[in-house]
Amino acid sequence: MSKRILITGAGGFIGGYLVAEALKRGYDTWAAVRATTSREFLTDERIHFLELDFTDEQALAQAIATHVRDNGPWHYVVHNLGATKCTNYTDFERINYGYLRELVEALRAADAMPQAFLMMSSLSVMGMGDEVNYTPFQATDVPNPNTRYGMSKLKAETYLQMQSDVPFTIFRCTGVYGPHERDYYLMIKSIARGFDFGVGFKKQLLTFIYVEDLAVAAIDALEHGAARKTYFISEGKSYTQSDFRKIVQQELNKRWVIPVRCPMWLVRVVCAVAEWWGKVTIKPSTLNGDKYKILRQRNWQCSIAEAQNDFGFAPRHDLRQGLQKAIAWYRQAGWL
Repeated sequence: MSKRILITGAGGFIGGYLVAEALKRGYDTWAAVRATTSREFLTDERIHFLELDFTDEQALAQAIATHVRDNGPWHYVVHNLGATKCTNYTDFERINYGYLRELVEALRAADAMPQAFLMMSSLSVMGMGDEVNYTPFQATDVPNPNTRYGMSKLKAETYLQMQSDVPFTIFRCTGVYGPHERDYYLMIKSIARGFDFGVGFKKQLLTFIYVEDLAVAAIDALEHGAARKTYFISEGKSYTQSDFRKIVQQELNKRWVIPVRCPMWLVRVVCAVAEWWGKVTIKPSTLNGDKYKILRQRNWQCSIAEAQNDFGFAPRHDLRQGLQKAIAWYRQAGWL
């Protein structure tokens, strides 16, 4: 009998790739979605859909209990649901911590705790790194988030670590990119138009993980078994923005791209105005106070040694290979 897996946030960018990887391995795959969730990238007829309303704790618990009664518990659960930008910062805690707690309690109430439970967290829980010697974050470093988003993710991590009956593994992911991702797409689109906007004048080292590599790592970690540990997930190599620009420029066959550097004081003003406008229009803005702190951070390096040693983490794509695939998809889809 095939193993059963539940993936929350399945309608999102990363979620779709997690579903695809689970199907590739022959799992009985359940995609947790809302009634209004787009299923544009969830078209495989083998997908089982489960509508879960995380805004209604009682309805969520009932839906999970009913599913478990009718279909049996899941062997694996990936909690990939979360918010990266909000107009009201209290929503970060409500969604990133509250929804995780609700899911765990619903699984416990249904006597359906899985063999392994993977939570997608973020490198943002670490806060500012070493910006003098540029030492990568290590597994032994103590998290010290400086954004509301990072704080909410750390609270969720801490909650899991306090549950003795939850066989958890936590992924602290760096920047995730790939086909149909939208934030890095905006950077690529800007370069396609001949401009590359950067922030600050101090050296910045960026890290990335191609979305397919992240999905493979997630299922590998589940199959390895519950580690009750946290892992940094990145390609394992760092890049400057100039590196990113040059790769995209070459892939787009752009002869000229003008790099534009914005001083941090100007970025702070723009982010503050964008955040204010987002609150006025009740639409979350990509640029906000949290984003300013993220853009200001100069060192995003992290050690992936623990993941390599524990479950054989071995990313298959470097940034060039991943961007080649992403740009090819953007072109085919008419985004470029």
